[in-house]
Amino acid sequence: MKKILILGSTGSIGTSALELIRNNREEYQVVAISGNRNIELLKKQIEEFKPLAIYVGVEEEAIKIKNEYSFIENIYFGENGLAELAKNSDYDIILTAVSGAIGIDATVEAIKREKRIALANKETMVSAGTYINRLLKEYPKAEIIPVDSEHSALFQSLQGFKKENVKKLIITASGGTFRGKTLDFLENVTVEEALKHPNWSMGKKITIDSSTLVNKGLEVIEAHELFNVAYDDIEVVVHPQSIIHSMVEYVDGSIIAQMGVPSMKTPILYAFSYPEKEFNASIDFLDLIKTKTLTFEEADRKVFKGIDLAYRAGRTGETMPTVFNAANEVAVELFMKKKIKFLDIYRIIEEAMDNHNLISLDTDEALSIIKEVDKETRKKVREQWEK
Repeated sequence: MKKILILGSTGSIGTSALELIRNNREEYQVVAISGNRNIELLKKQIEEFKPLAIYVGVEEEAIKIKNEYSFIENIYFGENGLAELAKNSDYDIILTAVSGAIGIDATVEAIKREKRIALANKETMVSAGTYINRLLKEYPKAEIIPVDSEHSALFQSLQGFKKENVKKLIITASGGTFRGKTLDFLENVTVEEALKHPNWSMGKKITIDSSTLVNKGLEVIEAHELFNVAYDDIEVVVHPQSIIHSMVEYVDGSIIAQMGVPSMKTPILYAFSYPEKEFNASIDFLDLIKTKTLTFEEADRKVFKGIDLAYRAGRTGETMPTVFNAANEVAVELFMKKKIKFLDIYRIIEEAMDNHNLISLDTDEALSIIKEVDKETRKKVREQWEK
């Protein structure tokens, strides 16, 4: 039986993972979970899966839960709580499904314990990919299996082939809520409009990232870090149906694609079962006859500027991807609070990158530098834009 730790159990990926586990309790045991604001759902999960350890954001709630559920052996909270949960719990696989740079420390602890990381937190590789890859070499039994649908698709499409046979990675994008729209249209779009994704049911932050196409930029950087492929050999293609989740083109002209319904359950399950393929009753299967048409378009990078900003950040390297990610996180937060306009998200990212002085990460202090740059970028953005 595989012991599973889920960071972000109350989010869309976390709840999907628990549904998979619910349908295969002979194979998986939930030993630890973390939640933040959705305390009621967290309590329901505690009652159903009876984890031995949990994390909750606020100390007051942690004390209440500890008093309410006597079977919980360890409860963590606060800034370092997720890392402590990952450091001290007894698990085989950790699913990092929290949003934002908060997931980095927990991933680091899991690597040091040489665990499998089912990675659904793209910011970990974007902000700290250089450091994470260095750490993976130091702890060779640790492994990262990507859970983002695009990177899971790439991971699966790369199986059995040599890196030198790869011509390019092709990351597909739905095009987001505003596919085909102009800059003039985007000037006054609302939060409510941005959250209406045509294909995927996701958390609010990633849905906004999808509407700006910043998520594709984040995925480009993550793909570079995960698969060690040059930026010139990573392409973004809009595929409105979200059936092909990404592709790999090889030097002989063949393209291998991974297809499936727009659901996170398949990549989560693959990260749990790899290198095997496993049936689960909660998985929906693709009907090719009903699918009928698959189309592809060039991404409009003049309107959706997040892609090119990400390529710039990635190619610059060092601490620039950290700035790109941190500035975007704060910008999305401000947009959802209706303190800035939609297009201000791009302005905030570009301004933060323009004003950043690069710092080398070729040092033993790399993680501390990344955290400080992340913190300072957020502070500067808030000081200038939060009204």
